[in-house]
Amino acid sequence: MSNIINNQINIYNSLSGKKELFKPINNNHIGMYVCGPTVYSNVHLGNLRTFISFDIIYRYLKFLGYKVRYVRNITDVGHLENDQDDGEDRISKKARVENLEPMEVVQKYTCDFHETAKNFNLFPPSIEPTATGHITDQIKLIEKIIDEGIAYIVNGSVYFDVFKYSKSNNYGVLSKRNLEDLIHNTRSLDGQSDKKNPQDFALWKKAEPKHIMKWNSPWSEGFPGWHIECTAMSNKYLGDIFDIHGGGIDLKFPHHECEIAQSNVCFGTNAANYWVHTNMLTLNGSKMAKSTGNNILPKDIISGNNKILSKPFEATVVRFFILQAHYRSILDFSSNALEASQKGYNKLMEAIKRLDSLKTSSSSDIDVKNWVKSCYSAMNDDFNTPILIAELFNMVKFINQVKIGKANVSSKDLDIIILKLKEFVFEVLGLEKNNNKLDDSKLESTIKILIKLRDEARANKDYSLTDKIRDDLKNIGIILNDSNNDTSYSIN
Repeated sequence: MSNIINNQINIYNSLSGKKELFKPINNNHIGMYVCGPTVYSNVHLGNLRTFISFDIIYRYLKFLGYKVRYVRNITDVGHLENDQDDGEDRISKKARVENLEPMEVVQKYTCDFHETAKNFNLFPPSIEPTATGHITDQIKLIEKIIDEGIAYIVNGSVYFDVFKYSKSNNYGVLSKRNLEDLIHNTRSLDGQSDKKNPQDFALWKKAEPKHIMKWNSPWSEGFPGWHIECTAMSNKYLGDIFDIHGGGIDLKFPHHECEIAQSNVCFGTNAANYWVHTNMLTLNGSKMAKSTGNNILPKDIISGNNKILSKPFEATVVRFFILQAHYRSILDFSSNALEASQKGYNKLMEAIKRLDSLKTSSSSDIDVKNWVKSCYSAMNDDFNTPILIAELFNMVKFINQVKIGKANVSSKDLDIIILKLKEFVFEVLGLEKNNNKLDDSKLESTIKILIKLRDEARANKDYSLTDKIRDDLKNIGIILNDSNNDTSYSIN
């Protein structure tokens, strides 16, 4: 518990738009809710960055000694296309396209998410509720909003009345959007919706006859709105007010703004004291999008089965790459950036391997206590992992100097260095030791030599040899990919 006392954390709060001193509601206990995936497709790299960022926050709070209840939901119904109130449910659409039952889709992609989370060394949350498992809780909250006069029923659907709410509350408190501006920038519905106003959002939607996923309610057979799901689940497990609510920056509006509005009506709170948002991930300088092909799945990075990267990369290297940027900054993903991260990661692991073989002296050429303080200070400043990593590499430089006899370290200081370096690398950053053949530079060099020999054989029209090299490598799981007079490889 002494770590908690000695470490005051400043968190950037999207509600206030500035860093604030973190003060838990219940002493050493923290409640944190993070919007989890909508399980209609494979988890993409942008999602992964968000979940890794909150994994770091979770890890560090636990590292300091806090007892954390971390709730991360699974959205398995109610999230419609384009995040709107009209259109097809994403999971129902995928079920129709793949000729599966909706819950088969949910199971398939929930398993994919869990596998990805495990590969990238994410701690599981304390509780992982599903939207479909909390329909009754959502109905009760909708009834309360109706009773408060802030919702209306039309043709079996229920909508949150943003205008009525705004008479006594600030709709836009999180996203800093002005309701008048929203009205001005929104096209008229022209009678195409049951809503009174375009800004209103669905709490419950009456299902069309063809809609697969639907439940009985006081208003119709239908399904809940996306926003009410998270309000119900966070409230059930964390209470009327809790410490941290997180998610990607794309959720700030409308999803999180609507959650705050619902919580104000139901509980008289903003749901959480600190709203934390991660920024987006771009790919080669452009927004990731499946429709344009500018997209890559985490599992394809590990296997090398993609047309974007030069080779496979281990999951822990990708994690290290993501942590080299602050969670609130835009991060661009590219093959060159991963190559650089792999070199840095390898240097870090090599330095840790050298620790046990360092010779000690009677004195030290480094102020170890100040270095440790700097590492904590980096994380206490809004979980600043790039600054922490910079401090770790300051220690790597010192370790290398001691190794070649150009610096001294005492036995006492070395013990502290070993303990804290490993704590920050493995416990806080969640990196894993280099024990995967993908990070073996000798293996990579060997494959490149074989590719070169194959190219020479091809130039000499020795096609039996080129085929043999390709087939023998394939038999051990190394796939050669020929394109435009160039050969890359992937590992299955």
